[in-house]
Amino acid sequence: MSIQIPRGTQDILPGEVEKWQYIEKKARELCEKFQYHEIRTPIFEHTELFLRGVGDTTDIVQKEMYTFEDRGERSLTLRPEGTASVVRSFVENKMHGYASQPIKLYYLGPMFRYERPQAGRFRQFVQFGVEALGSKDPAIDAEVMAFVMSVYKELGLKKLKLVVNSLGDKESRQAHREALVNHFKPSIGEFCSDCQSRLEKNPMRILDCKKDRNHPLMKSAPSILDYLNEESSTYFNKVKMYLTDLNIPFEVDPNLVRGLDYYNHTAFEIMSNAEGFGAITTLCGGGRYNGLVEDLGGPDTPGIGFAMSIERLIAALNAESVELPIKEGIDCYLVAIGDQAKDYTVGLLQKLRMAGFSAERDYLDRKIKGQFKAADRLKAKVVAVLGEDELLAKKINVKIMETGEQTEVELDSLIDVLKGL
Repeated sequence: MSIQIPRGTQDILPGEVEKWQYIEKKARELCEKFQYHEIRTPIFEHTELFLRGVGDTTDIVQKEMYTFEDRGERSLTLRPEGTASVVRSFVENKMHGYASQPIKLYYLGPMFRYERPQAGRFRQFVQFGVEALGSKDPAIDAEVMAFVMSVYKELGLKKLKLVVNSLGDKESRQAHREALVNHFKPSIGEFCSDCQSRLEKNPMRILDCKKDRNHPLMKSAPSILDYLNEESSTYFNKVKMYLTDLNIPFEVDPNLVRGLDYYNHTAFEIMSNAEGFGAITTLCGGGRYNGLVEDLGGPDTPGIGFAMSIERLIAALNAESVELPIKEGIDCYLVAIGDQAKDYTVGLLQKLRMAGFSAERDYLDRKIKGQFKAADRLKAKVVAVLGEDELLAKKINVKIMETGEQTEVELDSLIDVLKGL
């Protein structure tokens, strides 16, 4: 029996992986411009981190985590998202004491959720995200949204929609919580078992339910915006003002909740309006999470961040027919004729590569015609042909493939000739 790839995962092969590399490179370049610095955290953490950091009423914790016991009977979980791990590291390494504040971090790597695989959604997926810790300034909320919009626009996406909401501070959420309980409680028996259990624990999560989203009470549910106190309302107005100043169009959606318990104040999602993208249009989401650092044992430290799926991003690029400007082909292919010439090209190939060229030679003992075909498949810009006579004369023939122009040059000057080309 042949062994196949696990359901919900994918092999990213040569020809496709170059897209990923280009996207990752662009993301890292923007991080440098916005002064976000990379952090790398473990792929698995103690399960307690996600129970406390993500929230035990979330779908992620209740249904989607890959959890196991190690040989020491410790409960460990493959990370389902990046923020909890980053905040754990922030606390554990006392980054709140660093002289340079706020602490601005980014991560890029695989996450794991046991959910039903579908277009653009996998059980192992790659997230890119940023976290800004240590500032209560609403301007940094706007910066985070401007950053992620810049990533998408730099890569060529145009059909985007930014949706924002405020989840308010603790006082505002408590008032809204009571209104939600009073709204749903008389008919909670009509909702799914998850919603029934969330009524008392976290009724705002009911608004994020996928099973009951078409229930009439969902549309008439009390809006958090009607329960914002003066401080929360002022904060949200500042965020919207800064987005307007940055010329970033947005819509306010009072039902936008986000799927994680740690959010408060600003919450946002970016969606694709591209035709044929699919029923699930969300590309990324994020928001403010004041209080999460304290929940994980650190000092009172505000934070905000976002996470995007690279798989969803590539799906959106495909939906908009965006062709990434990926470099194709190699600089030089060495064609060798005769045993001595073949032996010589082993060292010559290494010299070319160490001089900064992408170069290749034949390893299958092909005839000259087969070697030229191999050069064509690799889209070589230049083919350098070395035969026994040329080796004795310390010469090599250089052919520019685009024009067909050929010239014989000194063997020792090949690197300089290639640099000139």
